[in-house]
Amino acid sequence: MKTKKVKSRKKQSRVVRPRDSRSIVHIVGDPANVEEYVRICSAHGYNVSYHCPGSLEPLTTIELSAARNESHVPANASFALELTNVDLDQKRRNLEMLDKVLPSTTAIVSSSITVTATEQASWIRHKVRLVGCSALPTLGDKPLIEIAPTVFSPGATVQVVQTFFRSIGKDIELVQDRIGMVFPRILCRVINEAAFALQEEIALPHDLDQAMVVAAGFPVGPIAWAERIGITQVYAVLKSLNRDLGEDRTRVAPLLTQMALSGTWWQQATAFHEERR
Repeated sequence: MKTKKVKSRKKQSRVVRPRDSRSIVHIVGDPANVEEYVRICSAHGYNVSYHCPGSLEPLTTIELSAARNESHVPANASFALELTNVDLDQKRRNLEMLDKVLPSTTAIVSSSITVTATEQASWIRHKVRLVGCSALPTLGDKPLIEIAPTVFSPGATVQVVQTFFRSIGKDIELVQDRIGMVFPRILCRVINEAAFALQEEIALPHDLDQAMVVAAGFPVGPIAWAERIGITQVYAVLKSLNRDLGEDRTRVAPLLTQMALSGTWWQQATAFHEERR
């Protein structure tokens, strides 16, 4: 009697959570985002390594004893954060390198406010390991983080990511995988509307900020908040949103485009006009 040979199924790698707070978290991306999360992860006891490709300036507020600046991805990292919003070509290179070096069981959480997490997952081999998050400068210190599973994300990966963010003191909101996610999208569109108001000379920056703080209860006005975030970060979100939806209501204010592309000239011009009031 012949016995049937049963083909053994190849065991699929499953993403696992960091073993404990002494595990290594590797963080790569835009300097402002990296700096926030290096500080947060270090404060919660994680060993942190970080890298900001293309940045020539050191992260001055990071204690050297708490984190290591490493241009090479440490192969023993048990969790990775990719926090690039502006240069998407660099973001893709970062993700491809993380996917190549890290074990397939290591989760990668990537900022997905300028490109969806699902598109990012399509760039790498081990797609199930990637989940999106709402990383935008100044939001790292907020108590809530938005995370967006991809179409490839199994429940186990999402649980690993949730466990990590809870370990650094975050409340979690699961949202759909769309450009801008929720709060970053709303915030950047408010800033864009403020830029239209500036362009049409409805009010000066200080007056706009004061109106939104007093009348709308904002913790800080939209122009001041944009400066803290970084105009290029806001511009990147708005451009990606407009590219995704293709609607006139998502058009970037021409003044904001100039602000993003030409540095601090607008601050000097605004100061001149306010002095003449």
